[in-house]
Amino acid sequence: MAINGIKRLRYGVENVSEAIRFFTDFGLPLARVEAGVGYFALSNGSAVEILPLDHPSLPSSAIEGPGVCEVEWGINSVPALDALVKEIGSDHDIRHEDGIFRFLPSFGIPMSFSHWTPFPVVNAPDPVNAPGVVKRLNTHRKWRRRAYPKVINHVVFRTPAYNEAAAFMRSRLGFRLSDVQEGFGSYLRADGCNNHHNLLLLNANAPYPGCDGMTRFDHVNFGVEDIDELMIGANYMTRKGWDPSHVGLGRHRIDSALFYYLECPAGGEAEYGADADYVDDSWVPRNFHVPLFAYSHFTHNIPHFLHEPPEWAFTYLTEEEAAASLTHSGNGVNEDV
Repeated sequence: MAINGIKRLRYGVENVSEAIRFFTDFGLPLARVEAGVGYFALSNGSAVEILPLDHPSLPSSAIEGPGVCEVEWGINSVPALDALVKEIGSDHDIRHEDGIFRFLPSFGIPMSFSHWTPFPVVNAPDPVNAPGVVKRLNTHRKWRRRAYPKVINHVVFRTPAYNEAAAFMRSRLGFRLSDVQEGFGSYLRADGCNNHHNLLLLNANAPYPGCDGMTRFDHVNFGVEDIDELMIGANYMTRKGWDPSHVGLGRHRIDSALFYYLECPAGGEAEYGADADYVDDSWVPRNFHVPLFAYSHFTHNIPHFLHEPPEWAFTYLTEEEAAASLTHSGNGVNEDV
């Protein structure tokens, strides 16, 4: 099996026209609006659909409120797709429509599968100069007017069954565990991707704002080329009247990624992301025992939980400990970094 990543996200929203306006300003290419539904198509062939929250084609689920109501995963070959459908269909009801196979896992977040080969994406980030290291001589940086995300890097949900959900994604769908924030969530990578994570499952009962014990959509990360594109997108959105999150620009510690979140009228937040870690099966998962310190190495507007210096220790997890971490806190060998 090889899951190539997120092929499509289907949003259920309270105001379709407002959500379409947001994502158009955000830089997603609007393909069409048809019968009250908005369709966006990204450069790698992935897609975003904007539907009314009560649209009859949206699946039933445990998700409360607006936001992503279904995640469609792309499978790299028809035989792999057939094998996966057979495997999941052994104990789940699967609905087949136009080459898409839909099902509802026990933790209540609707998912689907279809055959997909992503289009190649071309980027050319400018070389970076530093004192004593000249990578760009007699060459001005390129300047942008807009941000145009090319890929969907990851999607995030909060669920009280976050350990059960992570165990299912690993054992039944072949996802790899990249890292764990103890008691807070699990970062999971599709087996055909090198993204640090394509899915983050957060503990809906964690002591953190917005965690209310309910299954809810949290955010989507859309990939841009570099910090320049990320920040020109942020400035453009501010000029268009959209509200940023309170932390502003930052860099996550757990996957090294630059981030900028915006409040999204389609539900949750939309994130510009750049310069994340890319990993493969040689990556060793880590357990961050102080979870919120794994959130960020720096932010423009420092949140309250980073007012004290971050805790820089984590533990590496063996395969057995990684499996155990999905039912209780794992143990490992302490490493200072």
